[in-house]
Order: sequence, then C-alpha cells, then structure tokens
Amino acid sequence: MVSGAGSIQGVVRFLQLSEERCLIDGTIDGLEPGPHGLHVHTLGDLTRDCFSCGEHYNPFGKQHGGPGDSERHVGDLGNVVAGPDGRASFRLEDSQLKVWDVIGRSLVVDSGEDDLGRGGQPLSKLTGNSGDRLACGIIARSAGLFQNPKRICACDGVTLWEERDRPIAGKRRSKINPETPAAHL
Repeated sequence: MVSGAGSIQGVVRFLQLSEERCLIDGTIDGLEPGPHGLHVHTLGDLTRDCFSCGEHYNPFGKQHGGPGDSERHVGDLGNVVAGPDGRASFRLEDSQLKVWDVIGRSLVVDSGEDDLGRGGQPLSKLTGNSGDRLACGIIARSAGLFQNPKRICACDGVTLWEERDRPIAGKRRSKINPETPAAHL
C-alpha cells in the first residue's frame, strides 16, 4: 500500500512470473493528471515519510534510465499515468526486478514525469528529474497469487485483488453482488 500527502493512496502488487519477468500491477488515486515517476528505493524506512526511503534501488551502480534500458537502476520503473480523475491504473512487466530482492525496500511515486535519463538536466542521470516524492510504501511479502484475503477496508468486503476497478468510495465500492467474480490478472 502506498500513501502520501493529501488523499493520495493506492495498492501496488509485485508478482514474480518467472526468473526473468516481474509483474507490477497497481492502482493509485489522488494524483494530479499526467505522468508520474515510479521507483523502488533502497530503504524501507518511512520515519520521515518518503524522504527517508534512500536513493533508487541500484545494486549494480548504473546510471538512471528507462525500464527497457540495459543501463538503468534496477528500481527504475518508468512512469505511470493518472487520468483526469487522478487515478493511475497500471500493469508493468520488468526483466531486471526480482521480488525477493525488493521485499523490505520501498516504492515511491514522484510528482512529475521521469525523463528516463534522457532529459539533459543535472538530475536526469541520477533520478530522472521526476520531482518531489509524493507517496510511498514499504514492499512487504504477502501470500501467493490470489491467496491474500486481506481487505482494503473491512467494511466493504473488497479484497486486495478486487479493488483495482472500484472507486475509493461510493456505491460501486462495495461488493454487493456475491456472484460477482473476483478480479483476475
């Protein structure tokens, strides 16, 4: 779960599909419309909110880049795009990220677009020049695929896997019809 200033909140799941493929699936609400940098950071420390998460996860000492680049931090996941309603729903696949290496680290959403190391700004090759840290959360181990019965809110009966296509609040939030199938990847 990620949260930040104001009403920014969301859920992001990491699933290791194979040795070479990690799926990052998430929904984050409360963002300004447009692209926002998404990065795994070295530390799972939220003592000073997102400011204590450390730098981008970069075990091989490379320069900042985009998700498809060979020269990049392992934690460089590119951008997610929030629509006019402030919701960013995304499903990314990554070849460098390994779930077992990022448990206990943090995921950070930035205020601006990540230039993927190509912007020519002083911070481009370090951070992607993507602005302030808006929201963050610690990456924690969970149950296996679809085995996590945790609920976002105990009051509405919606599981972590079902929340993706539901609004934060309102009529469509609750799982009213028990025959409605659960969300699947």
